[in-house]
Order: sequence, then C-alpha cells, then structure tokens
Amino acid sequence: MALTDTQLERYARHILLREIGGVGQQKLLAAKVLVIGAGGLGAPSLLYLAAAGVGTIGIVDDDVVSLSNLQRQVLFATAEIGRPKVEAAAARLGALNPDVRIETYRTRLTPANAEELIGPYDLVLDGCDNFETRFAANDACVRLGRTLVSGAIGEFDGQIAVFQPQRRDAKGERLPCYRCFVPEPPEGAATCTEQGVVGALAGVIGTWTALEVVKEITGFGESLGGRLVLFDGLSAETRKVRLRRDPECPACGGLP
Repeated sequence: MALTDTQLERYARHILLREIGGVGQQKLLAAKVLVIGAGGLGAPSLLYLAAAGVGTIGIVDDDVVSLSNLQRQVLFATAEIGRPKVEAAAARLGALNPDVRIETYRTRLTPANAEELIGPYDLVLDGCDNFETRFAANDACVRLGRTLVSGAIGEFDGQIAVFQPQRRDAKGERLPCYRCFVPEPPEGAATCTEQGVVGALAGVIGTWTALEVVKEITGFGESLGGRLVLFDGLSAETRKVRLRRDPECPACGGLP
C-alpha cells in the first residue's frame, strides 16, 4: 500500500533514514503491537509507538489514573485522575496520530486470558510491574511464537531485553525466554509503590523498549534477542549481558 501525501510528510524523518525508508514505514503501519501496562514504562512507549505509526496498538491495563502516577506517566493529565488508563491513553494517542488504530482492554493479563489477548498481535511490549503478569505474558508468547520486548525499572536502575525462543542464534541454538532469565519471582521483590522510582528513568527505559519494537518490526540494527541491557541511572552507565537458555525451562524447555 502506497503512503499518502500526509503520511509522507508525517513520517518524513523515518523515510529519510536508509535503514527504515518507505518500506520500513509501511511495515510499521501494517504492524500490530500489544502493550501490557499503561504505567511508567507503557506511557512513553505508547507515545513513541503511536508517533512512529505502528498501525494497531493494543493496550492492556485495569487501573485508573491517580495523582501519584503523574510524576512519571507522561501520557496522562491532572484532569484525567480517576479515569481508566486505557480510555485516557486511547484519547491521547488518537489525538497524536489518527493513522493508528487503538484497541483497549480494561483488564489484567492473566494465564487465563493471555493467549486470547496476545493472539491477534505480531509482537508484545511488556511494561507491567509484577512477576505474575510477566510470566503469563512470556508463557503465552512462547506458545504463540511471539517476540516479547520487556522493560523493567526500580529506583535508579532499569533493564531492557528481547525474548525470542522461537528463533536461533548463529550457532543454531534457541534463544532464551523470560523464564530462562527469571525462573521464579525473587523473594522480597518490591514495586515502585513500595520503594520509589525516579520519574525520568521510566522515560529512558520506556522509550528504549519502543525503539527495540521499531527495530524488530523494520529489521534495522542489531536485535537484542538473547541479551539484556542494564542501565544505571546514578552513574549513567550501561552494560550488556548475554542470556542463556535453560533446557529445563518450564515455558520453552519443550521446544524442539
């Protein structure tokens, strides 16, 4: 499908890039991405995915906007306190880019509904804040063969990873899934509600996950599949580590 004159102008800075161009922009417009969580990570991710022209964006969140959200959840305004996040997000994203179709799911993603929610989408961005949801999303992505882009933050630290157990590395070995990395919830794991988080960190990691989604859709750059990026906001240092697949993993260990 050819880009319209309006789209050529809207996405001009993408089209000028050799790595994206018109073909890459068409891939973005045809893509379907499900974002789990419209909170600190989801808010900036959603803004940049919509601005990039991702054709269909699904948003899963069962919460409402609260005053304490506004320190980092830049998608929302003070006047929207008490409004369901998915409704406020859809309105903001639609105003930003009418090219984008927004699907909203005011629910929590669980093992019972994960496959139904993820099934219609090409790729999943997980920006939630609890391990139960992360495990449910990962397990469904493994079963459905979907790429999972994951971000997490706490206090001053963040991490980004791409999980693709449906793919193999240069040696022919399968890449790991999230459960290979975190087999069980860490004891005493705290949320930002309990330990706090610097607001701008959510923007750093949230926009970074959006970048990885755009890379996966268009195919430019080097995929983070099988690797983890650690970001230290106190020192402004990053570190990249390779993740190993667990052959006994309860989620992906059975893949041939």
